[in-house]
Amino acid sequence: MTEVEAARFNISAVERETGLSKDVLRIWERRYGFPRPGRDENAERQYTAEEVARLRTIKRLMDTGLRPGKLIRQTLEDLNALADKRIRPRREAPALPVEADVLALLKGHDVTALHATLASLLLRHGVQRFVVETLAPLNRAVGEAWMRGELQVFEEHVYSEQLQLALRSAINALPRSQAAPRILLTTVPGEQHGIGLLMAEALLAAEGACCISLGTQTPFDDIRKAALAHKVHVVVLSFSMAFPLRQIGDGLASLRRTLPGGVALWAGGDATRRLRRTPAGVRIVPEIGDTLSALASWRAETAGASR
Repeated sequence: MTEVEAARFNISAVERETGLSKDVLRIWERRYGFPRPGRDENAERQYTAEEVARLRTIKRLMDTGLRPGKLIRQTLEDLNALADKRIRPRREAPALPVEADVLALLKGHDVTALHATLASLLLRHGVQRFVVETLAPLNRAVGEAWMRGELQVFEEHVYSEQLQLALRSAINALPRSQAAPRILLTTVPGEQHGIGLLMAEALLAAEGACCISLGTQTPFDDIRKAALAHKVHVVVLSFSMAFPLRQIGDGLASLRRTLPGGVALWAGGDATRRLRRTPAGVRIVPEIGDTLSALASWRAETAGASR
């Protein structure tokens, strides 16, 4: 047995490495008999590396819409095979050279070169083209590599951190605007992923919109209070594929009822593409490039109403 195979992870580490909450891990243990952690001398749960690998892949497959009951008893080999089948149909175009370059840098743990690569692409393409044409397919490539087991969790974390640094630098370099619309950007409680939010902010700020970001996981009542305090015209929410689909519609409908009628509510991100019904008064922006269309429509409608 290798040192890696013999490694043990406590429940906090498993939660961090897989994205599955401690409560979910305990429920699965009782309901499905997996995972089956051992115990240390303090009776604390201890998980094997193989269990963590299976849990990670199960979480990724759940993020594509599969239910845990259909996944949890499958072997890691079967799960990886299923992951390959799930990701291949999504690839609509040949991989970009930059995708292979970034993946190689992540696997080679060359953070300096990764930072330089992202900065160079941003400088060469400009903010909007960088976000729409480079980051959108690059994010997908990194996520698919993670699902196939080609990237470790810490390598994906490195990518996320460097990407956020690049986006924040780009946003900070843009002229500060007070022009309409004033846009509030955030995510709801339970949505920890903020890259989609930063991508949207970069696009909107480059178009001269006044962007006010609250970061991630803002309580609904605080979103309402912030919208009123800042007199915003639009509230933008981002939902990653990891967010439970059943909670999106109800959450949007609830927030829509509490916001003033003159405040537009937009929702974007991977999860919104799977919504079967759009709540009344909400604009769905499923692709990052659609953010610019939503902004153009808002400005056209506002201009028409003021005549």
